[in-house]
Amino acid sequence: MPFPRLPRPQLPRPQLPRPRPSRPGPRLVAAVLVTLLLAAFTALGLARVRMDTTVASFLPADDPAVRSVRETARWFGGDPIVVLAESANARELLGGDQLPRLLKLEAGLARLPDVAVVYGPATVLNQIAGTAQNLLATISGTRDAIRAKTESDARAAGASPQAVADAVTRSTADFDARYAALLVRGLPAGLPTLRNPAFINQIVFSDGDSPRPEWAYVIPAPNAVAVLVRPREGLDQGGTERLVTATRAAAQQAGLATTRLTVSGSPTVAAEVGATVAREIPLLGAVAVLLIAGSYLLVPWTRRRAHRLLPLAATLTATALTLAVFGWLNRPLSLGVVAFLPIVTGIGSDFPAYLMHRGTPRGRIALVAPASAVGFAALALSPLPFVRDLGLALALGVLLAVAVALGLRALVRPEVDPGDAEVAPETGATGGADRWLRLGPGRPGRLPIVVAAVLTAVLGWVVLPRIDIEARPDMLAAGLSSVTDARHVEDVLGSSGEVEVLLSGPSVRTPEALAWMRTAEDTAVLRHGSQVRPVVSLPDLLRFLGPTPTQPQFDAALGLLPHYLVAAVLNDEGTRSVISLGLSLQDLAAQRVLLDDLRAALPPPPPGMTVQLVGLPVAAARGFELVSQGRYLTNLVGILAAGLVLLAGLWRRPDGVRTAGRAVLAAALATGWGLAGAWLLGVSLSPLSVALGSLTTATACEFTAVLSVAAPRTDTPDRRRLRLTVGVAALAACLGYLVLTASRLSVIRDFGLLLAATVALSLLASHLVVRAFPPRRGGGSQGAAPDQPGGTEPTERAPIVDAARI
Repeated sequence: MPFPRLPRPQLPRPQLPRPRPSRPGPRLVAAVLVTLLLAAFTALGLARVRMDTTVASFLPADDPAVRSVRETARWFGGDPIVVLAESANARELLGGDQLPRLLKLEAGLARLPDVAVVYGPATVLNQIAGTAQNLLATISGTRDAIRAKTESDARAAGASPQAVADAVTRSTADFDARYAALLVRGLPAGLPTLRNPAFINQIVFSDGDSPRPEWAYVIPAPNAVAVLVRPREGLDQGGTERLVTATRAAAQQAGLATTRLTVSGSPTVAAEVGATVAREIPLLGAVAVLLIAGSYLLVPWTRRRAHRLLPLAATLTATALTLAVFGWLNRPLSLGVVAFLPIVTGIGSDFPAYLMHRGTPRGRIALVAPASAVGFAALALSPLPFVRDLGLALALGVLLAVAVALGLRALVRPEVDPGDAEVAPETGATGGADRWLRLGPGRPGRLPIVVAAVLTAVLGWVVLPRIDIEARPDMLAAGLSSVTDARHVEDVLGSSGEVEVLLSGPSVRTPEALAWMRTAEDTAVLRHGSQVRPVVSLPDLLRFLGPTPTQPQFDAALGLLPHYLVAAVLNDEGTRSVISLGLSLQDLAAQRVLLDDLRAALPPPPPGMTVQLVGLPVAAARGFELVSQGRYLTNLVGILAAGLVLLAGLWRRPDGVRTAGRAVLAAALATGWGLAGAWLLGVSLSPLSVALGSLTTATACEFTAVLSVAAPRTDTPDRRRLRLTVGVAALAACLGYLVLTASRLSVIRDFGLLLAATVALSLLASHLVVRAFPPRRGGGSQGAAPDQPGGTEPTERAPIVDAARI
């Protein structure tokens, strides 16, 4: 009999308290506030960023040669923009309606903002024609006044008509004897106007179609004319670009009958460099970010995929902060700073990657990062501003990348990967692949490898003074169309640069000063006629005075010449005058010899006066001299400074001194190998790569210090993964640098290729040094936690026991 089903008792449901919404913790609130403040700081700083790739950033800052260039530019204008117009036929641009069009172009260029002076053939001819007309009118008016006064005086004296006529004839006889020859010589040319071809031909051309020598600087060939536009002193990047654009637009709209119209000069090169950098660097930076992101994402350097892009996030934040700092300091971004974006993205992501491992000692990373930053900061010893700015930007970027990474580490709290428990530590074991280079008893065959590596590095250091350095501003921008245009202008004009002989004194408006300038110009041309040609000078403008003018004649001649022309060679106060000489830009070592010889050949200046050579070629040669003299200094300072930082932080810790020594040795080896390779391959160094030691120090010290922690003497999965992280970091840095090879600027292309090779050599040198001189037992790979006072590297963690598997 079945049991009756009893009813289920209805128990009251317990009333559970409603969960209160969790409030954000203080750490999260602080993180949000810091993030907002940094975002505001970065946004406002980036809005203030401006760029400067003018020639001044390629010249030694605060050097007397550069100061002289600035002072001369303040009086006579900066290095000119050259508008070269070429026609199909000879004299075509100086005839018909072309000369008035050319005059209109020159007048329009003179009215542009930021223009100090413009001189070209039409303006010069127009000024000469006007002066000639005024002179003829003055002569004619003076003669008529003499005739009128004599006639009036004779009639007032009651003379007869015949006597009046005889008196008038006698009164003008002396005047006609003095000025009639001048009038007669002017009559065959007709009226002095721009519409009169005979006047133009007589003034400009000698026998045949060849222009007179004094016109060569504005009429270099029968079918070519040149207009020189000198900008005002201190024109910044934006002003330079606007002036070049306006000049090119005015030349194209002038309506000249040209077969080729070229706008060239150092300002055009600077403008194109700025435009190229502004267009390329964001694209190259984006490509670098994608490649580096792919390296960190695809290679399993950490088990947590979500953590793999944190290094890139940290370094991008640091890059933006670095640029914002330059904006807040109102310091323009030079070529070096602008090019640093892919560089710091590659090298700056290394330290955040290491910090994403919980087993990585933060204390050691906190020491290695300043050591790398000090290595980069050694570039500030360079005399060239764009190299100095690169070093400071890289140093700041690395430090900020580590600071951001430490903040992310505190928020993310990387844990031990569960997979690490699967393999127990092989205490005292040594991997077979890592035993081959260990030095010690019983392994004499490994010693030749180390000896060969050291000898190759020594060779590189020894031949460092023999490696060519390319420091010419135009060659640093090779690959741009403006450089090609500059070479064409050099072929037509016979020069692509100007050097000025500056005579200074209480007054240079004297016959003695004029005679000295004439002698100095003749000496320069006679001594270096194949390399130097006169452009414009006061003796050229006053050639009609003859060899020995008097002071009154000199003053009168200056009064006859238009101020427009005189201002190009003589300042208003009469205390400075320049002789402009054109020369072809060449190898800076040879150019320095030329300038030294030219300086020595100049005659002694008149008493109370001084003379000096000024101009961009002089400043560029001085920059080459300074860079060449400091080769060993800029290479060794970075290595030694980084080693001292490591030694100061590690000297109390077991194996700390050896770690610092290994880092210095690795940097020295990698630098020597790079220099030896450059010498053997015939590769020239640029002002950026001449300090190879400072650039190599950052990666060599970093790789060596981290590999010392991950040394395989006590091998664990953590340490194998840390060594893998070093390889991924090297790969990411190489990819970031190789992106620079896509640039149109040769200096950036070569710099990126050299840096990629530097990273590879640094990794090789670090492995060589760590394996040849491994950490001692209980030293760099064992001991107390480094984040504690007096601690060393972290102890091996015991295998993790997963309760879920029990």
